[in-house]
Amino acid sequence: MQPSDTRASVTSPDAPATAPSPTATADDRHRPGQRAFRRANLALFAAGVATFVLLYSTQGLLPVLSADLDLTPGQASWTASAATLGLALGLLPASALSDRHGRTAVMTASTLAASALALALPFAPDLTTLVTLRVLQGVVLAGLPATAMAYLAEEVHPSALPSAMGLYVAGNSIGGMGGRLLSGWTAAGLGWRWGLAASAVLALLATLAFRLLIPAARHFTPAPVDARALARTVGRHLRNPLLVRLYALGMLFMAVFGAVYNTVGYRLIAAPFHLPESIAASIFVVYLVGTGTSAAAGRLSGRLGRRGALYVSIGVTAAGLLLSLAGSLLCALLGLVLITAGFFAGHATASSAVGRTATEGRAQASALYLIAYYLGNSLGGTLGADAYHATGWPGAATVGLVAMALATAVTLHATRRAHTARRTVANA
Repeated sequence: MQPSDTRASVTSPDAPATAPSPTATADDRHRPGQRAFRRANLALFAAGVATFVLLYSTQGLLPVLSADLDLTPGQASWTASAATLGLALGLLPASALSDRHGRTAVMTASTLAASALALALPFAPDLTTLVTLRVLQGVVLAGLPATAMAYLAEEVHPSALPSAMGLYVAGNSIGGMGGRLLSGWTAAGLGWRWGLAASAVLALLATLAFRLLIPAARHFTPAPVDARALARTVGRHLRNPLLVRLYALGMLFMAVFGAVYNTVGYRLIAAPFHLPESIAASIFVVYLVGTGTSAAAGRLSGRLGRRGALYVSIGVTAAGLLLSLAGSLLCALLGLVLITAGFFAGHATASSAVGRTATEGRAQASALYLIAYYLGNSLGGTLGADAYHATGWPGAATVGLVAMALATAVTLHATRRAHTARRTVANA
């Protein structure tokens, strides 16, 4: 990477990176019913699949890794947390590159480089090498998530953005499920190295589909790399109370998800369930629930408003955590369904709100959301695995319940501020 590429960029207020090009207007942004809208949705769906197949390729393997490499749940969980930590570190530089070189170019290069690293993972001789490669994989993957959100915000008409973002998040859920299932099932029969190899092949196929489908950007204007401009834009975003609350919510929802999915495999193969590893790996089929709730999040927000949708998402997630504490397998599975549904609805609601709230520097606004989101995954996954190792499933569930209590406090604060503002206007 050239030195100039390592500097972050945003466009100055006089020449915003997200401004339409002279030959394009807001009226020709993609809308439902148009062929380009369908292609953009399918392409970003495929991109989400590729990203999450790679990002979570080791999560379905954690019990197998623990057995083969003699690791505790906390140690094995670093193979999952390392990738999300690397992705968080790479998001702002990657968003700067997308401002300079274009959204589609950066997204394509990102997934291809991450897939190449995925082919090296099966040859890792020990935990240290595996974790190091996973950090690098996360860093190069960073070019896709924030850039994808910025692409949708620029190219899709605002009226269709919630549904488009919901479908992108649905692709994330399919990729997360498919990667975990494929690697878990393969590992159950052939070992974790073959499981990782199978994930790499699936990600390559999804990357190819993305590249063939993605429509050319019509509302992107290249911007020079400027670290000082980035600092100013990041500062403006971090001084925006609404964006800060959305970032906090993304972190808290993802902390729950990391804590639960880093430990659920260990729970299912242990007493009292004693499920075979191949059956325990199949639990990730629950991700299909996330696909549906992500796509429905836009409709939920339309009916209840953003805060109403967030309250529902928090309540469903917390109810799932409490139900999962029961000793029966049925309650454990139903609880996981609710946790998954609530998480994906909350994430889709918060992430689409970021794109609508940021009027400039959208790539950086999206990057900041995803930094918080993936830091939440790394933190929640590690804390949840350590808590599980110490006290079993109640420890991991408690980590999730604390996160949802904090998310409730954040949303209540926003509700009170909104009510205060309305009273002020009414009394003026």
